[in-house]
Amino acid sequence: MDDPLVIAGREFGSRVIMGTGGAANLSALERALLASGTELTTVAMRRADLGGGSGVLELLNRIGIEVLPNTAGCRTAAEAVLTAQLAREALGTHWVKLEVVADEDTLLPDPVELLDAAEQLVDQGFVVLAYTNDDPVLALRLEETGCAAVMPLGSPIGTGLGIRNPHNIEMIVSRASVPVVLDAGIGTASDAALAMELGCDAVLLATAVTRAQDPARMAAAMRAACEGGRLASQAGRIPRRFWAQASSPGRPMEQ
Repeated sequence: MDDPLVIAGREFGSRVIMGTGGAANLSALERALLASGTELTTVAMRRADLGGGSGVLELLNRIGIEVLPNTAGCRTAAEAVLTAQLAREALGTHWVKLEVVADEDTLLPDPVELLDAAEQLVDQGFVVLAYTNDDPVLALRLEETGCAAVMPLGSPIGTGLGIRNPHNIEMIVSRASVPVVLDAGIGTASDAALAMELGCDAVLLATAVTRAQDPARMAAAMRAACEGGRLASQAGRIPRRFWAQASSPGRPMEQ
Protein backbone atom coordinates (compact mmCIF):
# COMPACT_ATOMS: atom_id res chain seq x y z
CA MET A 1 0.00 0.00 0.00
CA ASP A 2 1.67 3.21 -1.18
CA ASP A 3 -0.61 5.55 0.77
CA PRO A 4 -2.42 3.60 3.49
CA LEU A 5 -4.93 4.93 5.98
CA VAL A 6 -3.37 4.34 9.41
CA ILE A 7 -5.55 4.25 12.53
CA ALA A 8 -4.08 3.17 15.86
CA GLY A 9 -1.20 1.51 14.05
CA ARG A 10 -3.45 -0.48 11.68
CA GLU A 11 -3.09 0.04 7.94
CA PHE A 12 -6.01 0.03 5.51
CA GLY A 13 -5.62 0.23 1.75
CA SER A 14 -8.98 1.97 1.28
CA ARG A 15 -9.93 5.41 2.56
CA VAL A 16 -13.61 4.58 2.28
CA ILE A 17 -15.31 3.34 5.44
CA MET A 18 -18.80 2.04 4.82
CA GLY A 19 -21.89 1.86 6.98
CA THR A 20 -24.52 -0.83 6.60
CA GLY A 21 -27.69 1.05 7.52
CA GLY A 22 -30.38 1.70 4.94
CA ALA A 23 -29.59 -1.12 2.51
CA ALA A 24 -32.60 -2.61 0.75
CA ASN A 25 -31.32 -6.15 1.24
CA LEU A 26 -28.14 -8.12 1.87
CA SER A 27 -27.51 -8.72 -1.82
CA ALA A 28 -27.58 -5.01 -2.62
CA LEU A 29 -25.39 -4.31 0.40
CA GLU A 30 -22.81 -6.88 -0.70
CA ARG A 31 -22.56 -5.40 -4.19
CA ALA A 32 -22.13 -1.89 -2.77
CA LEU A 33 -19.49 -2.96 -0.25
CA LEU A 34 -17.43 -4.71 -2.90
CA ALA A 35 -17.74 -1.79 -5.32
CA SER A 36 -16.59 0.67 -2.64
CA GLY A 37 -13.36 -1.20 -1.98
CA THR A 38 -13.85 -0.71 1.75
CA GLU A 39 -11.89 -2.75 4.29
CA LEU A 40 -13.71 -1.46 7.38
CA THR A 41 -17.47 -1.27 7.82
CA THR A 42 -19.60 -0.09 10.71
CA VAL A 43 -22.44 -2.09 12.22
CA ALA A 44 -24.92 -0.66 14.73
CA MET A 45 -24.71 -3.08 17.63
CA ARG A 46 -28.15 -2.24 18.99
CA ARG A 47 -29.64 -3.46 15.70
CA ALA A 48 -27.23 -6.29 14.88
CA ASP A 49 -28.08 -10.00 14.82
CA LEU A 50 -25.50 -11.50 17.16
CA GLY A 51 -26.97 -14.97 16.90
CA GLY A 52 -24.72 -16.00 14.03
CA GLY A 53 -27.50 -16.11 11.43
CA SER A 54 -27.20 -15.09 7.80
CA GLY A 55 -27.23 -11.35 8.54
CA VAL A 56 -24.87 -8.42 8.11
CA LEU A 57 -22.17 -9.80 10.39
CA GLU A 58 -22.09 -13.10 8.51
CA LEU A 59 -21.90 -11.22 5.21
CA LEU A 60 -18.95 -9.11 6.34
CA ASN A 61 -17.14 -12.19 7.59
CA ARG A 62 -17.73 -14.03 4.32
CA ILE A 63 -16.38 -11.26 2.09
CA GLY A 64 -13.48 -10.43 4.39
CA ILE A 65 -14.39 -6.94 5.59
CA GLU A 66 -13.53 -5.96 9.14
CA VAL A 67 -16.41 -5.01 11.43
CA LEU A 68 -16.33 -1.69 13.26
CA PRO A 69 -19.12 -1.85 15.85
CA ASN A 70 -20.79 1.43 16.60
CA THR A 71 -22.98 2.72 19.39
CA ALA A 72 -25.67 4.26 17.14
CA GLY A 73 -28.89 4.97 18.99
CA CYS A 74 -27.25 5.69 22.34
CA ARG A 75 -28.29 8.85 24.13
CA THR A 76 -26.07 8.74 27.21
CA ALA A 77 -22.47 7.88 28.01
CA ALA A 78 -23.66 4.95 30.12
CA GLU A 79 -25.59 3.45 27.20
CA ALA A 80 -22.66 3.91 24.82
CA VAL A 81 -20.14 2.34 27.20
CA LEU A 82 -22.39 -0.65 27.83
CA THR A 83 -22.97 -1.12 24.09
CA ALA A 84 -19.22 -1.01 23.41
CA GLN A 85 -18.59 -3.56 26.16
CA LEU A 86 -21.21 -5.89 24.72
CA ALA A 87 -19.67 -5.52 21.26
CA ARG A 88 -16.22 -6.40 22.60
CA GLU A 89 -17.61 -9.48 24.29
CA ALA A 90 -19.65 -10.61 21.29
CA LEU A 91 -17.21 -9.81 18.48
CA GLY A 92 -13.84 -9.95 20.18
CA THR A 93 -12.81 -6.46 19.07
CA HIS A 94 -11.79 -3.48 21.16
CA TRP A 95 -12.42 -1.06 18.29
CA VAL A 96 -15.58 1.03 18.45
CA LYS A 97 -17.14 3.91 16.58
CA LEU A 98 -18.56 6.03 19.36
CA GLU A 99 -21.88 7.77 18.77
CA VAL A 100 -23.87 9.55 21.47
CA VAL A 101 -26.66 11.67 20.01
CA ALA A 102 -28.65 14.39 21.74
CA ASP A 103 -32.06 13.72 20.18
CA GLU A 104 -33.80 11.85 17.40
CA ASP A 105 -34.73 14.93 15.38
CA THR A 106 -31.22 16.19 14.68
CA LEU A 107 -29.09 13.12 15.51
CA LEU A 108 -26.38 15.61 16.44
CA PRO A 109 -23.72 14.45 18.90
CA ASP A 110 -24.19 15.39 22.55
CA PRO A 111 -20.76 16.85 23.38
CA VAL A 112 -21.02 16.38 27.15
CA GLU A 113 -22.06 12.72 27.00
CA LEU A 114 -19.67 12.07 24.10
CA LEU A 115 -16.60 13.27 26.01
CA ASP A 116 -17.66 11.33 29.10
CA ALA A 117 -18.08 8.12 27.09
CA ALA A 118 -14.80 8.64 25.25
CA GLU A 119 -12.87 9.05 28.49
CA GLN A 120 -14.38 5.90 29.98
CA LEU A 121 -13.81 3.76 26.88
CA VAL A 122 -10.22 4.91 26.38
CA ASP A 123 -9.54 4.09 30.04
CA GLN A 124 -10.97 0.61 29.41
CA GLY A 125 -8.59 -0.02 26.53
CA PHE A 126 -10.88 0.64 23.57
CA VAL A 127 -9.70 2.10 20.26
CA VAL A 128 -12.26 4.88 19.95
CA LEU A 129 -13.27 6.55 16.69
CA ALA A 130 -15.53 9.37 17.81
CA TYR A 131 -18.42 10.79 15.77
CA THR A 132 -18.49 14.49 16.63
CA ASN A 133 -19.82 17.88 15.63
CA ASP A 134 -17.80 20.01 13.20
CA ASP A 135 -16.41 21.84 16.23
CA PRO A 136 -12.60 22.24 16.19
CA VAL A 137 -12.47 22.67 19.98
CA LEU A 138 -14.48 19.51 20.69
CA ALA A 139 -12.48 17.53 18.13
CA LEU A 140 -9.25 18.53 19.87
CA ARG A 141 -10.66 17.61 23.27
CA LEU A 142 -11.56 14.15 21.95
CA GLU A 143 -8.05 13.69 20.61
CA GLU A 144 -6.58 14.79 23.95
CA THR A 145 -8.83 12.27 25.66
CA GLY A 146 -7.14 9.54 23.64
CA CYS A 147 -9.47 8.91 20.71
CA ALA A 148 -7.71 7.15 17.82
CA ALA A 149 -9.65 9.16 15.22
CA VAL A 150 -12.15 12.01 15.17
CA MET A 151 -15.12 11.85 12.82
CA PRO A 152 -16.71 15.28 12.32
CA LEU A 153 -20.00 15.52 10.51
CA GLY A 154 -20.40 17.34 7.24
CA SER A 155 -24.09 17.88 7.99
CA PRO A 156 -26.69 15.92 9.98
CA ILE A 157 -26.94 12.17 9.43
CA GLY A 158 -28.94 11.14 6.38
CA THR A 159 -29.58 14.66 5.08
CA GLY A 160 -27.30 14.49 2.05
CA LEU A 161 -26.58 18.20 2.48
CA GLY A 162 -22.86 17.77 2.00
CA ILE A 163 -20.21 19.71 3.91
CA ARG A 164 -21.99 22.78 5.25
CA ASN A 165 -18.99 24.26 7.05
CA PRO A 166 -15.82 23.41 5.14
CA HIS A 167 -13.77 25.97 7.04
CA ASN A 168 -14.40 24.16 10.33
CA ILE A 169 -13.38 20.85 8.75
CA GLU A 170 -10.15 22.49 7.57
CA MET A 171 -9.51 23.80 11.07
CA ILE A 172 -10.08 20.36 12.58
CA VAL A 173 -7.68 18.81 10.06
CA SER A 174 -5.03 21.49 10.61
CA ARG A 175 -4.81 20.80 14.35
CA ALA A 176 -5.35 17.05 14.43
CA SER A 177 -2.55 14.57 14.98
CA VAL A 178 -4.94 11.62 14.61
CA PRO A 179 -6.88 10.69 11.46
CA VAL A 180 -9.90 12.83 10.59
CA VAL A 181 -12.77 10.91 8.99
CA LEU A 182 -15.62 12.93 7.48
CA ASP A 183 -18.78 11.28 8.77
CA ALA A 184 -22.43 12.07 7.95
CA GLY A 185 -24.13 14.33 5.44
CA ILE A 186 -22.42 13.11 2.27
CA GLY A 187 -24.89 13.14 -0.61
CA THR A 188 -22.89 12.40 -3.72
CA ALA A 189 -19.36 11.82 -4.99
CA SER A 190 -18.40 15.50 -5.17
CA ASP A 191 -18.99 15.78 -1.40
CA ALA A 192 -16.58 12.90 -0.78
CA ALA A 193 -13.99 14.46 -3.07
CA LEU A 194 -14.29 17.79 -1.24
CA ALA A 195 -13.78 16.09 2.13
CA MET A 196 -10.54 14.60 0.90
CA GLU A 197 -9.45 17.86 -0.71
CA LEU A 198 -9.96 19.59 2.65
CA GLY A 199 -7.43 17.18 4.10
CA CYS A 200 -9.59 14.49 5.66
CA ASP A 201 -7.93 11.10 5.90
CA ALA A 202 -11.04 9.10 5.02
CA VAL A 203 -14.79 9.31 4.50
CA LEU A 204 -17.53 7.25 6.10
CA LEU A 205 -20.52 6.57 3.84
CA ALA A 206 -23.85 4.94 4.50
CA THR A 207 -27.10 6.56 3.35
CA ALA A 208 -25.52 8.22 0.31
CA VAL A 209 -24.70 4.76 -1.01
CA THR A 210 -27.31 2.41 0.41
CA ARG A 211 -30.25 4.64 -0.55
CA ALA A 212 -28.96 5.72 -3.94
CA GLN A 213 -30.93 4.51 -6.97
CA ASP A 214 -27.98 2.29 -7.87
CA PRO A 215 -26.00 1.65 -4.65
CA ALA A 216 -23.15 -0.31 -6.27
CA ARG A 217 -22.58 2.35 -8.91
CA MET A 218 -22.67 5.12 -6.31
CA ALA A 219 -20.20 3.16 -4.17
CA ALA A 220 -17.83 2.94 -7.12
CA ALA A 221 -18.24 6.69 -7.70
CA MET A 222 -17.43 7.41 -4.05
CA ARG A 223 -14.34 5.23 -4.23
CA ALA A 224 -13.06 7.12 -7.27
CA ALA A 225 -13.96 10.47 -5.69
CA CYS A 226 -11.99 9.69 -2.54
CA GLU A 227 -9.00 8.63 -4.58
CA GLY A 228 -9.17 11.78 -6.71
CA GLY A 229 -9.71 14.07 -3.74
CA ARG A 230 -6.77 12.53 -1.90
CA LEU A 231 -4.48 13.02 -4.90
CA ALA A 232 -5.65 16.63 -5.27
CA SER A 233 -4.96 17.30 -1.59
CA GLN A 234 -1.45 15.90 -1.91
CA ALA A 235 -0.81 17.75 -5.17
CA GLY A 236 -1.69 21.16 -3.72
CA ARG A 237 -4.28 23.34 -5.39
CA ILE A 238 -3.42 26.71 -6.91
CA PRO A 239 -4.22 29.73 -4.72
CA ARG A 240 -7.48 31.55 -5.32
CA ARG A 241 -6.97 34.89 -7.07
CA PHE A 242 -9.16 37.94 -7.51
CA TRP A 243 -7.80 38.80 -10.96
CA ALA A 244 -7.17 36.62 -13.99
CA GLN A 245 -3.69 35.31 -14.69
CA ALA A 246 -2.59 33.99 -18.06
CA SER A 247 -1.58 30.34 -17.97
CA SER A 248 1.11 30.85 -20.63
CA PRO A 249 4.07 33.01 -19.49
CA GLY A 250 5.44 35.72 -21.72
CA ARG A 251 8.83 34.03 -21.88
CA PRO A 252 10.06 30.67 -23.19
CA MET A 253 9.61 27.64 -20.96
CA GLU A 254 12.72 26.65 -19.06
CA GLN A 255 14.44 23.44 -20.13
